[in-house]
Amino acid sequence: MTRGRLQLVHERVRLQSQLEGLLEEARIKLSSVISDLLGVSGRRILEALSQGQTDAVKLAELGDDRLQCTKEQLADALRGAPEAGHLQLLKLHLERLKLLDEQIDQLSQMSATALKKHQDAVVRLAAVPGFGAESAQQMIAEVGVDAEAFASAGEFASWTGVCPGSDVSAEENHSSRCPKGNRYVRRILSEAAHAAVKKKGGHFQNVFRRFLPKLGYNGAIWVVAHRLARLVWKILHDQVSYVEQGQDSDPRARQQRARKLTRALRKLGYSVTLTEINSRLVAEAST
Repeated sequence: MTRGRLQLVHERVRLQSQLEGLLEEARIKLSSVISDLLGVSGRRILEALSQGQTDAVKLAELGDDRLQCTKEQLADALRGAPEAGHLQLLKLHLERLKLLDEQIDQLSQMSATALKKHQDAVVRLAAVPGFGAESAQQMIAEVGVDAEAFASAGEFASWTGVCPGSDVSAEENHSSRCPKGNRYVRRILSEAAHAAVKKKGGHFQNVFRRFLPKLGYNGAIWVVAHRLARLVWKILHDQVSYVEQGQDSDPRARQQRARKLTRALRKLGYSVTLTEINSRLVAEAST
């Protein structure tokens, strides 16, 4: 289920690229003024455009007031030369996009239903920086709810392919390139590492900055991915929760993430409550 959902997500990304290319061909520069082409405002504008509305001023009125661009800038970006063929293709793309979104949501719900009896593990793993409800479900689906197939964190990191390589000859390591591992888990850890290093004052951002001068960006990211792999094994195998060791730079951001994570988990059908522990909001599974 999780792998099928991943394939649909990749198809959705390709479809978005095709949409942007179609708009560029019609000389419509919507992506230059809207950060999320398929957000609420973007979808509303594209739907009206696919139905034959080509007046740039009227299309710009469909944009949300919270957009960072002005109505004039939005109207200027929408002044293009779309032909009938462009509008027909746009309508087909939007219909396919709607179907993909429905199927992605359906697979997410199916995965959540299958993991409902293990929701405590899902919630604990989703609380790790860089992770979320979907990535936690994908990780548990790949390695099991308690990672019992791996005797240690090092063995798990080696299996995923995020540990430093060892090509030793004549007592000299000629390459520290990471070995090949499970490409699904490796992708989850890579994406989680890129997200975790963006948390201001967080432990993984500190680790990233410490290794950045020596290893460069990619090397420092893989150090974080390696740390995350060992942390994932610890959380699943020993059934413990993550505790942030970094500096608390923004309590509001932490509380906002806890609420956002709770909403995402509840949307999937999990029973989650917010509990305040030492002035911290922590998402917990409730039975």
